[in-house]
Amino acid sequence: MLDLLVKNATLPDGSIADIACAGSFISAIEPNITAQAAETIDATGRLVSPPFVDPHFHMDATLSLGRPRMNVSGTLLEGIALWGELKEIQTVDEIVARALDYCDIAVSMGIGAIRTHVDTCDDKLTGVQALLEVREKVKDYIDLQLVAFPQDGVLRDPTAMTNTIRALDMGVDIVGGIPHFERTMADGAESVRQLCEIAAERGLMVDMHCDESDDPHSRHIETLAYETQRLGLQGRVAGSHLTSMHSMDNYYVSKLIALMAESEMRVIPNPLINIMLQGRHDTYPKRRGQTRVRELRDAGMTVGFGSDCVKDPWYSLGRADMLDVASMGLHVGQLSSREDMRWCFDAVTVNSAEIMGLEGYGLAKGKKAHFVILQAPDPIEAIRLRATRLAVIRAGKVISETPAGTAKLTLPGRPAAVDPGL
Repeated sequence: MLDLLVKNATLPDGSIADIACAGSFISAIEPNITAQAAETIDATGRLVSPPFVDPHFHMDATLSLGRPRMNVSGTLLEGIALWGELKEIQTVDEIVARALDYCDIAVSMGIGAIRTHVDTCDDKLTGVQALLEVREKVKDYIDLQLVAFPQDGVLRDPTAMTNTIRALDMGVDIVGGIPHFERTMADGAESVRQLCEIAAERGLMVDMHCDESDDPHSRHIETLAYETQRLGLQGRVAGSHLTSMHSMDNYYVSKLIALMAESEMRVIPNPLINIMLQGRHDTYPKRRGQTRVRELRDAGMTVGFGSDCVKDPWYSLGRADMLDVASMGLHVGQLSSREDMRWCFDAVTVNSAEIMGLEGYGLAKGKKAHFVILQAPDPIEAIRLRATRLAVIRAGKVISETPAGTAKLTLPGRPAAVDPGL
């Protein structure tokens, strides 16, 4: 007796199969499984995907929009200043409540794993305390990774280094940084060196906000690639944002991308946020604000799209929809071929899972029985439609359901309803 059997599923590669789940794992994926199951779902040819994965988020700030005030200019720097004001007044309980509310939304949207940066430029480590609690509370339905993130600069802020180490000692998973926010380019490079050495000593991964700027001379990703090689951190380091690369000259980029590929750098663009925040000093032509996704991907690097923010000091929109993220990345990057669009679905699923190092992820026999049934026939249509998540399955159990989206029509000679997922 199976615990769950999903019939007539379209897999991301286009094949049709049934998915059998025994306990928390997939026991078979093949056509025409006839075994009995405690629960059977007919996917009716809909797309079944592994869970969506968000490799870059700020959960300590999420859903805080308007507190203590709005970001009037809409800029990155005002957002950072506003976040500094919020840090002074928010409590552990408040952060926990907002984060849990967000996780509820994320589950309903098919997200199964999130990597969130948590600010360590706070002597009370309020956010760290809160998100360690949240990680424990959501562990049965979301894989939550925490990045120790010195938002105000690990060298610029006088206690940030001590607090970052305290956070790691408390159980935060990953070493973060923000070298372009240090006072000088030299300090930025030094911060990369020190933080990477801490990660190497502790056997941890690294994920740095790097060069989130329109300044083509912000080149800390070069230092990050160098330190990755020097310390033997290949495959364990991610550079997030990397927006300065859209302003660099092509000759320098031809050298830089080769260095990044040699260091096995992982790359996390954040399309929604960067298209909103970057290019603010431009009139026209105005820069797009997204790093060189196509070139980085084609050089062999693993690229995963992150959502970054939802209703917080930096971004007042968002709804935990990784298909929104994929769509923006597709449009801004002009990733318009069928192969490119299909790859954008990977950028919010399997690629981001690889960046996070998720174990047991994917649709295959022996993998964890985590997946999503979407109201779409294939990955490209899922992006086009921002497909409804009909069912979200975790460890072989349905944990969220949403009715299929249909519209009733009253038109002579036309169908009574329209199903956008056909």
